[in-house]
Parts: sequence; C-alpha cells; structure tokens
Amino acid sequence: MALSSNPWQFIWTRLPKPLQNRYNLTLFVFFFILIFLDRHSLWTQYRLHRAQQRLQEDCQFYEEKIKEAKEEAEDFESTKEKFAREHYFMKRPNEDVFIIKDPEK
Repeated sequence: MALSSNPWQFIWTRLPKPLQNRYNLTLFVFFFILIFLDRHSLWTQYRLHRAQQRLQEDCQFYEEKIKEAKEEAEDFESTKEKFAREHYFMKRPNEDVFIIKDPEK
C-alpha cells in the first residue's frame, strides 16, 4: 500500500459529494464558524435577546411599583394627620381620643 502524495486526499474523498466542491466547503465552514464558534454566534444572540426581554419586563414591573409608591406618597401627604392619629395615637392638646379595637383584626 503506497501513500498518496497528498495527505488530504483521503479526507477529501470521504467528504459528501456537495462538500467536495471547494466553494461549498468554504461556505459550509464559514457558516459553521458563524453559527457555532463566533463570539457573536446565534446561541449568544439568543441568550442576549432573552436577557433583554427579562430586563424590559423588570423595567415595566419597577415602573409600576414607582407609580404606586408615588401615589401612596401623594395620598400620605394629604392624610398625614389621619395616619398619625390612627397608627401612633397622636392627639391635639385639650382633645380626648377613644381607641376602639376592631374585633375582626
């Protein structure tokens, strides 16, 4: 058994027929690198896209929480005295406060 003069000849003949064309082989290798091995591969792009969607959902969630907190702050500003009287049992001078506990709570 004699060795062929070209060591790649054995590999070349084992390739499927469409890849034995050097242009098709070059395109195949290029797309393989682009899809799987590149820094910006499709897998990386998919993971980045999912992360971006999660961050946008988080952003919407926190915007709603901020809106609720602002509404509560505005409500608190208008009912500051009521809040202090109910939670801390504060009263004005010369005023009597009667505390009535709700039996359901």
